[in-house]
Amino acid sequence: MDRIMSPSILAADYLNLERDIRNAVAWGADWLHVDVMDAHFVRPLTFGAPMVAQIRKICGIPLDVHLMTDRPEQIARDVLDAGADIVTFHVEAAEDPAALIAMIHERGSRAGIALKPYTPLEAVVPYLETVDMVLVMTVEPGYGGQKLMPHTLEKAKALRERCPDLAIQADGGLCGETIRDVVRSGVNVMVAGSAVFKAEDPSSMIRFWKTFDPEDPA
Repeated sequence: MDRIMSPSILAADYLNLERDIRNAVAWGADWLHVDVMDAHFVRPLTFGAPMVAQIRKICGIPLDVHLMTDRPEQIARDVLDAGADIVTFHVEAAEDPAALIAMIHERGSRAGIALKPYTPLEAVVPYLETVDMVLVMTVEPGYGGQKLMPHTLEKAKALRERCPDLAIQADGGLCGETIRDVVRSGVNVMVAGSAVFKAEDPSSMIRFWKTFDPEDPA
């Protein structure tokens, strides 16, 4: 299964956001990860649908929109209208995950379902036959720059054994020190913020993460 890099603009330079978005595409990003936070489900307040619409105008790769919000149903409609290609919502927040997945699909986009570090994998099992991707949060959602919580990768391993062809995304604390364990766990969609936008050579880093052999001891 091909690996997908989805740099998070949470770590971009907001005063030069267009530059950083264009750079991410040039560096070889497959998707662009946009974190929508509402200051309720998580403490920070970030981007909304108007920002997604503006990013859509300048970004030719898929927009991977992660809703860290309460009541994601209406916000999902708004970001779909704005041009989101993938919409991921939290199982902990949705009133009817199955209906929300169906709505996203009806709009022609892919649906992802996310779970926080201490939410058991069983919470998403009822939706595995219809969802396109599961996002395993490897840190508590909300803030960038956190350290990966190793126990979260056990959920990714169990999910990969259960669903060999499912897209499994990891978000939080992905860096040179953790990427080997992340890939070994079965994750194939990698979200990285600081590790991309603050790298000395982002292009080489993205290429390496997508191609390296995690069993190579070198």
